[in-house]
Amino acid sequence: MTTTTPPITLDDVRDAAAQIKGVAHRTPVLRSRTLDELVGAEVFLKCENFQRIGAFKFRGAYNAASRLTPEQLAKGIAAYSSGNHAQAVALAARELGTTAVIVMPEDTPASKLAATAGYGAEIVTYDRYTGDRVAIGEALAAERGLSLIPPYEHPHVMAGQGTAALELVEEVGELDSVLTPVGGGGLIAGTATAVKGLNPGTRVIGVEPEAGDDTKRSLEAGRRVTIPVPRTIADGQAAETPGELTFSVNQRLVDEIALVSDEEIKAAMRFAFERLKIVVEPSGATPLAALLAGRAGRVTGRVGMIVSGGNIGAERFAQLCASASS
Repeated sequence: MTTTTPPITLDDVRDAAAQIKGVAHRTPVLRSRTLDELVGAEVFLKCENFQRIGAFKFRGAYNAASRLTPEQLAKGIAAYSSGNHAQAVALAARELGTTAVIVMPEDTPASKLAATAGYGAEIVTYDRYTGDRVAIGEALAAERGLSLIPPYEHPHVMAGQGTAALELVEEVGELDSVLTPVGGGGLIAGTATAVKGLNPGTRVIGVEPEAGDDTKRSLEAGRRVTIPVPRTIADGQAAETPGELTFSVNQRLVDEIALVSDEEIKAAMRFAFERLKIVVEPSGATPLAALLAGRAGRVTGRVGMIVSGGNIGAERFAQLCASASS
């Protein structure tokens, strides 16, 4: 019988935590009595909307970029992203004294484009519905001699993302379940590696928008499934197919994938603003949406949640919250 070595382990996540210490923020954990009463559980929200660049992505980007050799750093870094990984790599490059070139969709929210440029990155745009960002990014990196840091298909990126869950458990103790958004699968792969490594009995529940259910379909099929480019307000989760590395972890460690509608996401964003007093972008609101709408089944006991980010412009945020069903 052959066994395959997992791409990352709990030790890799702990190593990443040491690597990013003092550079990435140790983000706060929020509680809400109102939320607890509504869902019938003790909920602990790990607020990565307070992370540098406004999302968890800085953890993985810095963990990967900071391990490049001086020669690699001198040449620069490339990445492709719908927004948060773009900002994360741009900031990591600036912190490390190098440059970044980021491939981004033309329809990326203006606030994310502006922030990425603000960190000093060069931006190359493409049409997400007709272009292949991986091919574009790889060709660009090869042409310019840049080190490519993908948004999730990289062990150091995955391990870095898992540090949020590691911090959460260190702070609040053992959890019965943890909910996290799922896009390409890097955050939930890191999260599952961390929490299952600390307590194998913890249930790991991923949450996808209904239109972007590639991971749910893939887990049910037992293989990676590709879907049409999702059209959802959760732009950070508009993945067509799970990553190969991430899926190999998630197939082994993830217990369930819940799906939420755009309307449920908007309602969760509004709840977070009105009751928790925090701004959460659509992708970051999906776990809260799943809890509030009962999409994750009966979740009881001590529940952890990764609120993955808060990068959204004021006008777009106001528009989505105003149109939420009350």
